[in-house]
Amino acid sequence: MRILIFLSLSLLSAGLVAEEIGSVNTKFKWLGPNDKVVVEVFDDPGIRGVACYLSRAQTGGITGAMGVAEDTSDATISCRQVGPVSLPPAVRKAENTGTGEEVFKHRTSLIFKTLQVVRFYDPARHVLVYLSYSDRVIEGSPKNSLSVVPIRPWNGPADGERNPEGE
Repeated sequence: MRILIFLSLSLLSAGLVAEEIGSVNTKFKWLGPNDKVVVEVFDDPGIRGVACYLSRAQTGGITGAMGVAEDTSDATISCRQVGPVSLPPAVRKAENTGTGEEVFKHRTSLIFKTLQVVRFYDPARHVLVYLSYSDRVIEGSPKNSLSVVPIRPWNGPADGERNPEGE
């Protein structure tokens, strides 16, 4: 019974869904999809104006197609200010705890392994720090990636950048 409750909660707490930008194949598989590196983006749910891009390994083959493969812990993150940012009071309070706030979670195996992104606020430098890491119920991985977003006044896209409307 406890296992059923754990499975239900882990499926419900899968977190935000990232939007896939693209992928590249890294290993050919005779049966099922190839292994690949997937590039995804998600907006920080707690801070408007920040988007994070993740690249992560995705296992293919038959087990990958069935959703039971365990992906490796290889992932990187790059976050950017994409609009005006104002820090909610909860974020300013969270910097006192030193534990950060979970902003993204993705299952990388059927049950036991997840890729997570945690946000920290550094008030001395007025930056947001995003840490991506993989954890596992029994044994996690020390592999991680870090991205820092300086909070600046927003005047729109920089010179030479095209805005989404193409103007």
